[in-house]
Amino acid sequence: MGGTRVDTQMIDGSREAGAAGSDGSDVEAAARRFAASLGETPVFRAFQEASARFHEDEQAQDAYGAFQIRQRELQPLLMLGAASDEQRAELDGLYESFVTEPSAAELLEAQASLIALCRAIDGLLSERVGLPFAATCNPRCCG
Repeated sequence: MGGTRVDTQMIDGSREAGAAGSDGSDVEAAARRFAASLGETPVFRAFQEASARFHEDEQAQDAYGAFQIRQRELQPLLMLGAASDEQRAELDGLYESFVTEPSAAELLEAQASLIALCRAIDGLLSERVGLPFAATCNPRCCG
């Protein structure tokens, strides 16, 4: 789990609340407590803080916006593998301009840490319930 430590109290505390209620209220209450516990983790707080700094940074927002606009414009070509080398280089340059903005780099790092924590939690939940938890929650049909 790549060094990401999960406090099992988040899961055990939610499980102790019980999922025995037939109306789902116990499950909902446990889910709320679990979400609140996740929201109190240093990893989640760091993500929220980095997100706020990024959204307040006009230069980073402009760099992100320029990347997004060009990516949307080129998406059909990229999907078909028909984008020219120049178009790909332009998009790479815009992406590089975005990710080298300090607030964007901080946000991406915080996001990666939060994803690692969520994957670690998924692994622990999957182990406890005996099935692949996140995959089971996926809204896609048939796979």
